[in-house]
Amino acid sequence: MFTGLVQSLAEVKLLLPVGPGVRLTVSDPDIARRSAIGDSIAINGCCLTVVLIEGDALKFEAGDETLSRTTLGAVKQGDRVNLEASLKLGDELGGHLVAGHVDGVGSVDERFDDAEWSKFWFRVPAELTRQMASKGSVAVDGVSLTLVDVEQNRFSVALIPHTLKVTTLGFRQVGDHVNIETDLLAKYVERQLAWRESH
Repeated sequence: MFTGLVQSLAEVKLLLPVGPGVRLTVSDPDIARRSAIGDSIAINGCCLTVVLIEGDALKFEAGDETLSRTTLGAVKQGDRVNLEASLKLGDELGGHLVAGHVDGVGSVDERFDDAEWSKFWFRVPAELTRQMASKGSVAVDGVSLTLVDVEQNRFSVALIPHTLKVTTLGFRQVGDHVNIETDLLAKYVERQLAWRESH
């Protein structure tokens, strides 16, 4: 589990094809120092397992399923990615509960900048907005955000200067793709309602 509070804006050092997937190498001295092989780390909101640590470098393997259903399939050497180490029992929950299981890929529909602040609209499939509500939570590229407005196929968020500076969202422009994870509780509520309607 994660909180959606990004701990590092790290650089992708290497992408190496391995079978149907890739081995992804990301550099971050602080997270590498605190991590062990087998740990779970969210990369742009996608939970991956550390398979090797070499100095400041963390190595992960992502299979074909992950690459096809998230934005990680489009990541290139030199790109910056959001990193968050998984929660430990007793850690503070400052954002919201994020599983690291991407529900779908969205795109930046509109971006309005006002000095150092920004408002973004993200376009997503309607099955994702059914799990959203104004003032609820959503994770975009692994960043915990509060929903402002929710429409049938898109939603908006307001981003403060700090978020724009320390996450990949500051780089995002209209047309860019992002990983979306809806709120865990909303998923369970929708599932229960669907079950009731079918019985």
